[in-house]
Amino acid sequence: MELSRNEKILLKSLKGMGGKAKVNDLVEKTGLSVVEVMNAASWLKMKGALKINEDLKINYILSEEGKKSIDKGLPERKLFNILKEKGASKIDDLKNILGKETVSLGIAHLKNNGIMIKDGTIYIIDEKKAENTIKEIEDNLKNIESLNREKLDYLLKRNLVEKKEKVERELVLTQIGENVKDDELKIKEEITQITPELIQTGAWKEKELRKYDIKMFAPFPEMGRTHPLSEFIEKVRRIFLNMGFKEIYGQYVVSAFWNMDALYIPQDHPAREMQDTFYMDGKFHLPDYYQIVKKVHENGNGISRGWKYKWEEELARMSLLRTHTTVNSIKYLYDHRDENIIRVFTIGRVFRRENMDSTHLPEFHQIEGIMMEENTNFSMLLGTLQEFYSQLGFKQIKFKPSYFPYTEPSLEIHVLKDNKWLELGGAGIFRPEVTEPMGIKHKVLAWGLGLERLAMLYYGIKDIRDLYIADIEQLRSLPIL
Repeated sequence: MELSRNEKILLKSLKGMGGKAKVNDLVEKTGLSVVEVMNAASWLKMKGALKINEDLKINYILSEEGKKSIDKGLPERKLFNILKEKGASKIDDLKNILGKETVSLGIAHLKNNGIMIKDGTIYIIDEKKAENTIKEIEDNLKNIESLNREKLDYLLKRNLVEKKEKVERELVLTQIGENVKDDELKIKEEITQITPELIQTGAWKEKELRKYDIKMFAPFPEMGRTHPLSEFIEKVRRIFLNMGFKEIYGQYVVSAFWNMDALYIPQDHPAREMQDTFYMDGKFHLPDYYQIVKKVHENGNGISRGWKYKWEEELARMSLLRTHTTVNSIKYLYDHRDENIIRVFTIGRVFRRENMDSTHLPEFHQIEGIMMEENTNFSMLLGTLQEFYSQLGFKQIKFKPSYFPYTEPSLEIHVLKDNKWLELGGAGIFRPEVTEPMGIKHKVLAWGLGLERLAMLYYGIKDIRDLYIADIEQLRSLPIL
């Protein structure tokens, strides 16, 4: 058996350590680096001289948020202490003292656990229960190693602890490795690369040349690849382009008018609240036809009965991070309202105030599209969606009636995956309250689909956060499209 210098060192050391040893112990014993030990071990494993046993160790440690909570107090502790000191307090007053985030988190973890909220005021109704609830979390943070899985999962969900994984490797000699004789393990100076100087001086004749086995297996080098989510976006893009659609783009920061009002979403709709939408500083100018939109909202402007409220221009001028990509479609529709045929799509990021969990992110992608031409109808919409999902590999697709503020009729798209029907997006025909103020003559078919949810099904991922994880091995394991 041909052995390199490091392979000989490793085999000799293993024999002297009883035939098995941890990698870290071998690093200390041999003076080789971890990389050198593992490289030599990999070659010896292929030659059948040793086995590599791996043991995954999982440890839970305090996150930065957890350390901060121990040092400065949990949000619920801060809220509880203020309530004990001041008594029942208005939520807005508490936000001025503790900050909006601390109050919101404190309420979330103490509601139904000793406090009550009524008419914007927080009351302590069971001081002992609230204290015990907080004390349990504080004690758990100080004794992570003794917690059961349920308590650890709770702390992980709150980002108070983080999971650390470590693989411990042990090298074990096989019978082949044991049978290697000591004289085969003598370390000799070997030349692994011929230099011009060795050739010119003839010194190579007096040196021991390292032998190479050209039949020996060599691992294929890892190649770079596009991120799986980018690959999936490109696949979706190609499907729509091949179906004859044009891709359009838009800005992240838009006016509330284009994001909401132009789509006939009333100004008192829950989606427009601060807790659901990221608002920005600054104001936008409104397009020329905003007065018609105002009348449509207030009294229907002869199209319908409207929403029956006083529409405010200043609310429409507010700037925000777009909450959907329909804003691209509606703006494009207005800018090209004199065209007879419009078939466009967009794939872009949208932003909403969502708590991160296995199915939600505050920033994600939507697939948006519209069709407008003479004689468009509901069947064309269903056929387009059927074709799109079929090209993604979904064989069983069904549509269910639904409701959206700016389409009527509206529907949800469901696909069958692992014997379960899953909802993947919404679609419909723009209401006349949306299109007529612009002067659009034909029906407009529209759809909005969640890209990440589609990608999760396509790749077999259960947690949406795994699409953005920086685990190279996990990303490499996903299929190439």
